[in-house]
Amino acid sequence: MRAAAAALLLSCSLSIALCAAPRLFYSKYFKGSVPEYVAITVEQGGEVTYQEAKEDDNPIKIQLDHASTQGMFDLTAKLDRFQRPLESGLKIANLGLKTFRFEDGAERHEIQFNYSQDVNAQALLDQFERITETEQHFANLDRTAHFEKLGVNDVLLQMQVSWDRNRLVDPEQFLPLLDRIANNESYLHISRERAAAIADAIRKPPTSSQEKAP
Repeated sequence: MRAAAAALLLSCSLSIALCAAPRLFYSKYFKGSVPEYVAITVEQGGEVTYQEAKEDDNPIKIQLDHASTQGMFDLTAKLDRFQRPLESGLKIANLGLKTFRFEDGAERHEIQFNYSQDVNAQALLDQFERITETEQHFANLDRTAHFEKLGVNDVLLQMQVSWDRNRLVDPEQFLPLLDRIANNESYLHISRERAAAIADAIRKPPTSSQEKAP
């Protein structure tokens, strides 16, 4: 009876492993920075989880478009799914400990580095940094909109710089917050105007040049 139960458990475990979809994991720890730690998980279907603590009870979840998601997995393939070293070996300043990890069922490969000269590693790191940049803007805007209304315009200015540089991912996540600011007279007029302008820009269909931008 116990043997049959053990066999069933093993079969279930193997089935789960075989059915698991590929996943990318990234984390960065940089003592003294704000935040000191970030972790990002990207599923093959584009679902992203962003957290700023290992035990984050309220992580941010967003959805990447197919092209961005596929691009990250393609870069991972070029990096041999993190089965070879990425550290440059150069004597440079501490830039934060980065971790790349690839998971696919029972397969799991992880690499850590401070700085890499590999162009594919740099490109993948930039994609994760764009997600980090975006979610920090979101967290700052949400906080100031609730507790520091006079500071909303400054946060919007910083966010607009990222938008103009094509650094925001899943910008539609900002729309409910931007609309609330734009339509609420308790915010400064300049903040309301800026929020409305950014929301309009996000809602506009991308031009051909924007679609080609990385």
